[in-house]
Amino acid sequence: MVKHKGIVYFIGAGPGDPELMTIKGQKIIKQSDLVLYAGSLVPKKVVDCAKKGARVVDSSSMNLEETHALMMETVKSGGVVARVHTGDPSLYGAVKEQMILLDREGIAYEVIPGVTVAFAAAAAAKISFTVPEKTQTLIFTRLSGRTPVPDKEQLRDLARHKTSLAIYLSVSNTEGIVEELISAGYAEDTRIILAYRVGWPDEMILSSPLSGLTQTVKEHDINRQAVFLVLPGQDEEETFSKLYSPEFGHGFRK
Repeated sequence: MVKHKGIVYFIGAGPGDPELMTIKGQKIIKQSDLVLYAGSLVPKKVVDCAKKGARVVDSSSMNLEETHALMMETVKSGGVVARVHTGDPSLYGAVKEQMILLDREGIAYEVIPGVTVAFAAAAAAKISFTVPEKTQTLIFTRLSGRTPVPDKEQLRDLARHKTSLAIYLSVSNTEGIVEELISAGYAEDTRIILAYRVGWPDEMILSSPLSGLTQTVKEHDINRQAVFLVLPGQDEEETFSKLYSPEFGHGFRK
């Protein structure tokens, strides 16, 4: 699986359940000399498959320079690094700055995708983001926090499309989510799924109308590791796709 020594693999660990990590990601962890994982978001049991003698380090208290130095120490000695991120590395994974530093030093790296929490939450809630004739688009976004959001990507502007939404990293400002969605024209009875620590033992999947969302968050004392799924059209009149309709032909069915 590992192509050569002196390489970094960015691995998406999924939302928390070790069985939701890809086989490829797990194989690389098993072969790596340094397993560097974000322990505040990635359960230890996800990396318990590391080989005997591997260095397994929780990076949750480390800054960018410290994690980079640790990776470089391993790579320069000819070792393999598994940099394990929650969910999928490409989505709010803070991998870009790590790649820039590796590029500057000519270090090879690859990315192994993972299951992002919104998809795991949709599975746990047994919903579909896309509903025939209702919505065929899903937008991933967040509110501004310590990391600002560009003015052109404000939630109320994106929400005016009335598509399904997956809102990350915003549970500390639930009131802001409700205000932005109502300002965009979402009905107060729009169904919202609140998913907390998906894939962890204390997982919660809650359903709330938009108008009651703030109260739901307070009642369950949720202040981190949550995603909101905004689902217009879910409870309206049922519609079915044409894919399996007997009147709909395609290259594999007349």
